[in-house]
Amino acid sequence: MKRLKLSPSTLLLFVYGTFISLGAVLLKLPISTNGPLSWIDALFTSTSAMTVTGLGVVDTGTHFTRFGQVVIMGLIQVGGLGIISFAMLIFIMTGKKIGLKKRLVIQQALNQDQVGGIIRLVKYLFIISLTIETAAALALSIKWIPELGWRNGIFYSFFHAVSAFNNAGFALWPDNLSRYVGSPIVNIAITTLIILGGIGFTVIADVWQKRKWKRLSLNTKVMLVSTVILNLILFLLFFLLERNNGHSLAKLSLSDQLWASYFQAIAVRTAGFNTIDLSGIDPSTAFLWMIAMFIGAGSGSTAGGIKLTTFVVLIVSMLTYVQGRKDIHLFKRTIRQEHVLRVLSITTVSSFIVVAGILLLNITEKLPFLPLAFEAVSAFGTVGLTMGITASLSIIGKLIIILIMITGKVGPLTLVYILARKQQDHYRYPTEDILTG
Repeated sequence: MKRLKLSPSTLLLFVYGTFISLGAVLLKLPISTNGPLSWIDALFTSTSAMTVTGLGVVDTGTHFTRFGQVVIMGLIQVGGLGIISFAMLIFIMTGKKIGLKKRLVIQQALNQDQVGGIIRLVKYLFIISLTIETAAALALSIKWIPELGWRNGIFYSFFHAVSAFNNAGFALWPDNLSRYVGSPIVNIAITTLIILGGIGFTVIADVWQKRKWKRLSLNTKVMLVSTVILNLILFLLFFLLERNNGHSLAKLSLSDQLWASYFQAIAVRTAGFNTIDLSGIDPSTAFLWMIAMFIGAGSGSTAGGIKLTTFVVLIVSMLTYVQGRKDIHLFKRTIRQEHVLRVLSITTVSSFIVVAGILLLNITEKLPFLPLAFEAVSAFGTVGLTMGITASLSIIGKLIIILIMITGKVGPLTLVYILARKQQDHYRYPTEDILTG
C-alpha cells in the first residue's frame, strides 16, 4: 500500500472491494449453499452483507447452509464495525505503532471530523458492540430457544443480534420477522439494537463517559433529540396511513398494529427488518419511507443515508436564512460555515446518485416505477427494505444496486474525494451575484 500511495479514501474503497470479492467466493462454495447460486447473486449477497444493507436475491434461511449463514454474519459484523477498525484492533493488541496515515484511514472509515482520540474510539467500538450484541442475543434466546431448540435458538439469537445492531436487516425466515409482529421480546430487543447501532458509536461513547446532559457534545444532543422526534413522527404517520390498509395493518389487532407501527418506524431509516409485508403498503407510505431511508441514521454509525445530523443542519440552515439571521445556532452553539457547505455537498451528491440510480433502473428493468425507486433509495441508505422486486432484477439491475449499496456505505463524499484533486486557491476573483430562486 505504501508503494501504491493510496489516499485514505481510495484505500477504504479498495479494502471494501477486496472483502466483498472474498465474501462472494466463499458464498459460491458448495459448502455454503443448499442449491445453485450464480456469481452475480453471490456478489450481490456479499455486497449486501458487507455494506450492512440487507437486500437479498435468495432466502438467507433456506438457500444458505449454516456455513454460508456464518459467512454472511461475519461480513455483516466486519462491514458494520469497519474493516479498518478490525485491522487497527489487531495493531493495538500486538502493540504495533499506529502512525498518522493509519489514523487518517480510521478517521475516514468511521466518518469522524478529528484524528485525535480515534484509537480510543476504536477500543470503545468493540467493547460496546460485543457487550450490546451479547446482551440482546441472550434476551432473544428466551424467546427462540423454547421454539427452535438450543442449537438453532442460540444461533438465531446471535445472528439476528449481529444483524440488528449493525443495521443489516438480514433475517433467517422467509417472511423476515413478520411472524413476530406482536412479540414484545422480539420487537423491543431488535428495535433497541437498531437504535443503538443507528445513533453511532461516538454518541454511545459520549453518553457513557459524560452521563450528564450539559456535558454532552453538540453532536450527541442533536442525535438523541432528533432521533426521538423523527421516530415518533414516523410511528404516528405510519399508523395513520396504514391502519385501514387491508394489505398491511388493517388485518391485525390494535395491539399488533401499534407494535408493527413502532417496529417499522424504528427500522425504516436504517435496517431492513420488517414485521409486515411491505409490498402492499400505500404509495404515500412508500414515499414517506423513501424520505426516511434517504435521511438515514447517525454519522459514524452502522447505517447509511445522508445522516440525520446532516438533515438537521440542512433544515436549521434553511430556517436561519428565512428568518434573516446570519449565524446558524443549535443548542446555544454556532455551526461553522464549512460544515454547512459539507452538508450541502453531501445532500447534493447523494441526490444525484439516487436520481441516477432510479433512472438507470427504469431503463434496464421492466418493473413499476415506485418499487424501483424504493429499491434504489433503500440501497443507497443501506436499509434493505424492498417492495418485493429484488429477486426479479436483471443482471444489469443487480449491478446497479451493488454500486449504489457500496456508494451508500463508503459515503458519497468519499467517492468525490477519490475523483477530485484538492487544490489551494491563492487568489480571489471579483464578487458578483447571480439570480437564484
